Amino acid sequence: MKRILVPTDFSEHAEKALKAAALIAKITKCELFILHLLEIPNQMNDAITGGNGIPEETLFFKKANEKLQKTKDQPYLAGISVHASVQYERAFSGILAFNKKNKIDLIVMGSHGTSGIEELLLGSNTEKVVRLSEIPVLVIKKEVGELKFKNMVFASDFSPETKKPFIKMRDFAAIFEANLFLVFICTPNSFKTTLDAEKIMNKFIKNYDIQNYSLHIFNDTNIENGIVNFSKTIDADLIGLCTHGRTGLAHFFTGSISEDLVNHVTKPIITFKI
Repeated sequence: MKRILVPTDFSEHAEKALKAAALIAKITKCELFILHLLEIPNQMNDAITGGNGIPEETLFFKKANEKLQKTKDQPYLAGISVHASVQYERAFSGILAFNKKNKIDLIVMGSHGTSGIEELLLGSNTEKVVRLSEIPVLVIKKEVGELKFKNMVFASDFSPETKKPFIKMRDFAAIFEANLFLVFICTPNSFKTTLDAEKIMNKFIKNYDIQNYSLHIFNDTNIENGIVNFSKTIDADLIGLCTHGRTGLAHFFTGSISEDLVNHVTKPIITFKI
């Protein structure tokens, strides 16, 4: 991992994400990119495309750059290679385009964590980024303090299509020398016997070179409750999940995961697109 992107709207939630990204950047020696996107009215687009700036557009751009410079000068970013930019583009599409252009390895975004997907940083744009991003997205909900990523959960059905996300999760855990807890959630609607679940997990894991891991089977009323409750039992610092890229946070597995997971988990969540 070499490059981390933090989209910002200058809110406290965005700052929490930036602080978390800064801690990761110091550990990994990564470059940090801070991006603020300005969505402007269509009449302004015409002026910009024609090369003639108008007062409102000029003011917005100037103010955004001033705020971004203050953000870049924060003490917690000292010693990190930081790149900051303001661009005119719609939030989620601008983020995805920026990733490709700058070869970003990880996106870190903030979340209110109070009212579901719609209340994430930049509104529904975060949900769109999680759903469409080809690279991992780390969602931060509160101050992470020293960022002790020692216990990480990877919740999965361990189907063949989760191999690529698992490799990324394994590599992310290795950066922090973390204990990786692999958990298979069994529910009344997706029940498997312990022997069947163990067989699936052992077959999945035998193909990988992995250290500091353990396999777990956890029963609960539904998948999101299982993830939340299992994470509590092992005092998880981070939860890793897969997304199919269909409807984002609502489809981490083959079944449907409600936004309750986002609301009820205060720990960081990292998502990997299948």
